[in-house]
Amino acid sequence: MAARHGVRVWIALGTVYIVWGSTFIALAIAVRDLPPLLAMAGRHLVAGALLLAFALPRGERERDPIGRAQIGAAFVFGALLFLVSHGSLAWAQQTVPAGVAALLVGSIPIWMALLDRVVYGRRLHPSAYVGFGLGFVGLAFLVDPFGAGSVDRFGAVVIVFGALGWAAGSLYARGAPLPRRPFVSAGLGSLCGGVLLLVSSVVTGELGDARWTLDALLAVGYLILVGSFVGFTAYVWLLRAAPTSLVATYAYVNPVVAVFLGWALLGEEITLQMLVSGAAIVVSVALIVRASGATIASGRGLLRRGNLATASASEPPL
Repeated sequence: MAARHGVRVWIALGTVYIVWGSTFIALAIAVRDLPPLLAMAGRHLVAGALLLAFALPRGERERDPIGRAQIGAAFVFGALLFLVSHGSLAWAQQTVPAGVAALLVGSIPIWMALLDRVVYGRRLHPSAYVGFGLGFVGLAFLVDPFGAGSVDRFGAVVIVFGALGWAAGSLYARGAPLPRRPFVSAGLGSLCGGVLLLVSSVVTGELGDARWTLDALLAVGYLILVGSFVGFTAYVWLLRAAPTSLVATYAYVNPVVAVFLGWALLGEEITLQMLVSGAAIVVSVALIVRASGATIASGRGLLRRGNLATASASEPPL
């Protein structure tokens, strides 16, 4: 199979696996000393500005202008993905281990497929419904709302809420008037999300709690340079060079990488609860990602009827 897709494809895929899996570790280090919203604001303001500086002079600028419609859409997009999703994740990782957080974030394809079915009427292969059931069982077992588990339940629920926000933002982006150039769209969304995160950080009084330690700054720098640039560049290249079904495997490999790195680098415990629930979530995502490639006529949804484009289960976590 490696020969079939080429060495460069596997190098890029391995990069996405490791880089996006490792961002949970970097975030856990960053929020030890920096308030969560401020840490994410710094990440997305810098990453967005640099992405725009790189991408704006390139491509079809005349056919892809940036006006009020694009900026407004970018603020909605940035609010859902970066303020709601990344902001929630950073806040929750103050108490939730990186490996557990990654498993919970791994539910994004489940929420995307579910929202696409309910809201847009995208019919699903029967195996996707098996994936839904298995995924929710895994999430419930991991959060353990009625047991005596060691996971911070409220923090876990906040992460799941953030995953739902990411799924909603990804589906919103399908029809939103965002710039057509992918790096421009990502940069503008990141910049707008960073502005919203900074405003939220100031309003909640985080600035006085910041400790600008070397570890925190290096962790944020890693999120910017490696997480946003290396990982996202490899991902965009893969979308053009490899089958979507292969690229989408990051969705169930990243949590495994994060759990291992959390154990190896942060000394996080790997419990039987994590293994069982994590396996259920990973298998669930695999079923849904596989089913997303099936061509099935669209049905009725809350917003639309008739034929719709298929939602991708491989939206990047930047």
